[in-house]
Amino acid sequence: MKYSLLILFSFFTLQLLAQSYTNVEGAEYDAAQNRFIISNGNSILQRASDGTLSFFGSGSISNGLEIMNGTLYGVQGSTVKAFDLTTEMEIMTLSIPGASFLNGLTNDGNNKLWAADFSGSKIYEIDVTDINNPTFTIVVSNTGSTPNGILYDGNNNRLLYVNWGGNAPIKAVSLTDYSVTTVAMTSLGNIDGIDEDNNNNILVSHWSPAGITKFDANLSNPVSVTVPGIFNPADICYAKEIDTLAIPNDGDDVLFVGFSDTTPVGDIVNEDYQFSMGPNPMLSETIIQFHLPKSEDIILDIYSIDGKKIKSLIQHKLIEGWHKVLLTGIDLDAGIYVVHMETSKGIISDKLIVK
Repeated sequence: MKYSLLILFSFFTLQLLAQSYTNVEGAEYDAAQNRFIISNGNSILQRASDGTLSFFGSGSISNGLEIMNGTLYGVQGSTVKAFDLTTEMEIMTLSIPGASFLNGLTNDGNNKLWAADFSGSKIYEIDVTDINNPTFTIVVSNTGSTPNGILYDGNNNRLLYVNWGGNAPIKAVSLTDYSVTTVAMTSLGNIDGIDEDNNNNILVSHWSPAGITKFDANLSNPVSVTVPGIFNPADICYAKEIDTLAIPNDGDDVLFVGFSDTTPVGDIVNEDYQFSMGPNPMLSETIIQFHLPKSEDIILDIYSIDGKKIKSLIQHKLIEGWHKVLLTGIDLDAGIYVVHMETSKGIISDKLIVK
């Protein structure tokens, strides 16, 4: 009897430990049940609105996820899988001969998916009109790059996909003739994920520097966004219904941040860098915003009023242009702090009040 109880206890202990982030790569928001679903290596997790983690069924998805018509789709290796969102049972497995590392996934909201093959430099179109008999077609046989995240851009009848490597470009695939064009050159390294917000802005995640960059609908006017704790961000998901960006972070965490364009910003305290911060006193949507006239090394820290460093936010080179730092998730005791930014022209400081 004691032996049986020990086995039972060990089983439940392993189950509890397993419900944690490991090898996280992708996230998708299920608006109907107000939950995020997360690819987690050899399992699939679901995160409830209160932050509770549990298993989604018993299947596995290692990379990109998409929800379409009450079905969760995902990619793993050379396989596209589908799961019923209600029963959480696997209802489709499509093996694609010749595919090597399917990574990014997107859909048109109707009956088509597109998958980017990271290693094979291909784009596949998957038709699930008959989910019991799905079909696939190679629509781009050679991307000329290493494709990663992919996004259906219905307003322009095209796919957008981001790429690995230095100075990674953002490319487009016309859904009229499947021709490929480069729509934006960047100075970013290893772009991983891509999604669209409520205002048709394009968000991409990248490893170098680690962060998020927001482009307008024309893939121009980039704004760099730093999220404290971000490191090697993967396949992001912008949940339009709740204005939240989910960022799979370095394989063992997922960051959730509010990402509204209407976030208020405080008064400008430095004209040279257009440095401002707000709302202040600090709220969950408080951001630090500044403009760099040229690329330079930046140190951005939070200090206590008596000069003790509390939090390091940035300690690396940033590119020319606008930058935002989201303070979502930073836990500070009530009090007065100093936000301290060291630049090539000197030091910029501003008080941050936490109630």
